[in-house]
Amino acid sequence: MCGIAGILKPGHADTVRAMTALITHRGPDHEGYYTDEHISLGQRRLGVFELAIGGQPLVNEAGNLQMVCDGVIYNSQGLRRELESRGHQFRSTSGTEVILHLYEEEGVHCVRRLRGAFAFAIWNRDDRSLFLVRDQMGQKPLFYVDEPAGFAFASEVKCLLATDLVKREADIDALWHYMSLRFLPDRYTFFKGVCKLPAATWLLRRGDGTLQSERYWDLDFTRKLACSEDEAVEQLDKLLAQTVKLHMQSDVPVGSFLSGGIDSSVVTALMAKAADAPFPTFSIGVKEQKINELPYARMVSQQYGLLGREKVVEADLVRLMPRMIHHLDEPSDPFGVGVYLVSREAAREVKVVLSGDGGDENFAGYDRFAGQRLVDYYAWLPAWLRRQVFGRLISLVPESFGYKSAAAKLKWLHAMSFHDAGRRYAESMSFLRFTDEHKQNLFTPAARAALEDPDSVAKILCHFNSNRAGEMVDRMLNTDLMTRMPDHLLAISDRMAMAHSLDARPPLIDHMVTEFAASLPGRYKLKGRSLKHVLRRVAARHLPRELIERPKQGFGFPIAIWLRTDLKTFTRNLLLRDSRFVANGTFDGAYVRRLVDEHQDGKADHNFRLWILLNLEIWHRLYFEGETVDSCGAQIDRLMR
Repeated sequence: MCGIAGILKPGHADTVRAMTALITHRGPDHEGYYTDEHISLGQRRLGVFELAIGGQPLVNEAGNLQMVCDGVIYNSQGLRRELESRGHQFRSTSGTEVILHLYEEEGVHCVRRLRGAFAFAIWNRDDRSLFLVRDQMGQKPLFYVDEPAGFAFASEVKCLLATDLVKREADIDALWHYMSLRFLPDRYTFFKGVCKLPAATWLLRRGDGTLQSERYWDLDFTRKLACSEDEAVEQLDKLLAQTVKLHMQSDVPVGSFLSGGIDSSVVTALMAKAADAPFPTFSIGVKEQKINELPYARMVSQQYGLLGREKVVEADLVRLMPRMIHHLDEPSDPFGVGVYLVSREAAREVKVVLSGDGGDENFAGYDRFAGQRLVDYYAWLPAWLRRQVFGRLISLVPESFGYKSAAAKLKWLHAMSFHDAGRRYAESMSFLRFTDEHKQNLFTPAARAALEDPDSVAKILCHFNSNRAGEMVDRMLNTDLMTRMPDHLLAISDRMAMAHSLDARPPLIDHMVTEFAASLPGRYKLKGRSLKHVLRRVAARHLPRELIERPKQGFGFPIAIWLRTDLKTFTRNLLLRDSRFVANGTFDGAYVRRLVDEHQDGKADHNFRLWILLNLEIWHRLYFEGETVDSCGAQIDRLMR
């Protein structure tokens, strides 16, 4: 709910002001700065608590510590009482001030006591050390640059690109991994020299310029609760009710994102039971009724007497690309489109919303979790039979270009059957995007020769093969929670909501909920082919049976169809006539044309791949050619014709 920035380099107070100005959307209500002979700090604040107080940077009693923070601490009241009993004096009722005093008591280990969504920096003037931290799940972002000329950090990459510490140079390895994974792993960003601080990690820059970094929290799926399924349902129900109530803390009105799926619906239902009055819910849908979930969202709002707000979106969402990319500092994503649009609607009425993010990743809600078992059965057939008979038959199934098409499912089943365990799961992540084979064709020989770290699969296997998880479902969940969750879903949710000065809070990904989910036996989460089994049973206590028993749908846009109809001309103009990545020698133009032609001729569904390519073109114009959001929008209008 804030934006923070700082430079550890003398004489850069004006630069920090310019950096924080770039993230005014993260905190339009207040701004604050601190400068001494070594460092300049800045913060933009969204007024959710203590509306009459600006408050940051925060300073301790002794005056030697300064802190800027983005986020909220849900267990701050208990920590505050404990610290006050030890003699600490507080200047406000701010939950984030607790961090500063806790740091005085426990140093870097203070982060293990915090429950919330946060990214913060603490400057110690005495020893000239700078302490940076991100929360356990990675709900709040933090990036940094460490160069001989100086050290800087910020909530968004664009702030660091505005300094004199780093050049605007694309990272080819980051691009390579993104094409397969749909996210940037590890410390990668799209820009050389700009690093992402990973989730659940602290970084200490000492006065002598050396860095120390440590991951302070991890999941352990091997320690299982000895409880029946009924007991697990009861405990989860109570934990979620408590967690939702904690996430509703605010001095301003709170609403909810309500997609009509189980996750956001159960969060909304628990909110309704904790709220003193009806609150607004925000839902978006599409005119294509097969993938429209608005009727189910409406069902929940009506059951609890809430103020349902609905919006139907159409194919002109492509015009949102430049603004979304500007806020992401990287290509946009179909999932991000939905968050951006529903956030825009919500921000007209509230500053805080609760969302359903995390249900699938904690409780095994994706089709691919159950699909792995189907692959096991199919893989019993001899490889020669699968290749020579079934593979040929599957290739004849026509593409429908619809959501979860039969052709796509069968091709996935067939392709995955030739891999084992972790490799299969890693390949599953890239199947609809760019597999290694696709990338070998897409990237030119010169671009591939420039790679230093080309193994995208290894970014997945290191988590899948971790000794923190044993059974297959837990290995998959651990992988998602360590990769896709912080580096894709939460990153998009935060930036698309903050683009509209909206604080989006996902109770289902609270780290204590995640720890509880990890402690449950895998069969409670994935029971046969029943996805999110234990969460589904909790939801059945609060939601209509019709919503619980319907097949998982997930919100989406009919992009595959739009790329052949409404967006056909735009796609051909941007990728085949004016591609920057073909012109600069990164992508092979003939292969890009093949992808476009096959999709638009109805031979293959490449919608995820084409969406990535389209976004990269806009991203390049914004970050390397000096185009503005408005000028890119004008270009899109021309290319649509």
